[in-house]
Amino acid sequence: MIFDIHGDIWTDVTIKSLEGQRNIIRNHHLDRFKKGDMTGGIFVVWTDPPHDKRPSERLKETILAMSKEIHDSKDFLQVMLRTDDFNQAVKENKLAVMLGLEGISSIGENLDMLYALYQFGFRHVSLTWNEENALATGAGGNRNRGLTEKGAEAVRIINDLGMILDVSHANDQTFYDIMAITDGPVIASHSNARVLCDVPRNLTDDQIKMIGNRNGLVGINAFHQFVDLNPEHRTVDRLIDHLEHIVDLIGIERVALGFDFFEYLSSETTGSFASDANTTKGLEDFSKTANLMSKLKKRGFSDVDLQKIAHENFLDLASRVIDPK
Repeated sequence: MIFDIHGDIWTDVTIKSLEGQRNIIRNHHLDRFKKGDMTGGIFVVWTDPPHDKRPSERLKETILAMSKEIHDSKDFLQVMLRTDDFNQAVKENKLAVMLGLEGISSIGENLDMLYALYQFGFRHVSLTWNEENALATGAGGNRNRGLTEKGAEAVRIINDLGMILDVSHANDQTFYDIMAITDGPVIASHSNARVLCDVPRNLTDDQIKMIGNRNGLVGINAFHQFVDLNPEHRTVDRLIDHLEHIVDLIGIERVALGFDFFEYLSSETTGSFASDANTTKGLEDFSKTANLMSKLKKRGFSDVDLQKIAHENFLDLASRVIDPK
């Protein structure tokens, strides 16, 4: 059973819903999920280009499309508000889906929106995508700019609400600013090791260790540009190199899978950051996850290890953050 801690499914749902389609997950994604042994995931609301110029309106469009889709999918999809929902979904052979926010430029400085989004069902949030916004600075922003005063207040609200705080996409300054004001666990849902692929979206060893010391989690990312700078080396084996490196630094209990698959999105949406071959060889979409699991076994990971990586580590973290105290 695999729980993917980063997926952009709601973007596809929004695009197709605005075209008049219904049952989008059922018709376009469910077969791949079943082939890949998906038991759930964090499906994020992302302000996709070119709609990043109108983030508040795109948030509304996505929530409306998502709400309709959740209704249409109730026979196979369970929204995950606490870890008990995951267990119930497994019993009923449903997908356990946590609602997430990949960047919240859409709320501006209106932090009351965090309370509303929590009440709606969101249990995961990152402050930025790659942009600079009113709260923080993403990996594509000014390296000397980090968390703002409003951003620091947002972090405190997120912690108080019991939402999972995600530092993937934060630039280095924002990362360290966040870690300076929170002592709870954070996740980097879809980031690899910078020492193996030197891009700003990956984590330094120091950052990985800080996440581990807080009993947080790092989800390895199958997006090709974060696996290796050399296109010839963008393979499942190289992705496992990242996982092994992170395990060596912080232990098997601190890693997960955040694949960041988006092969289903058009070049109009992904053109700002994707190339012609935007997948890791052997892990092109969710249906190919068996390739990763079999290679992990060949590299010496036990069945117990695989269960931890696939879903148990995330459930442990979720139980400490989102479950009622």
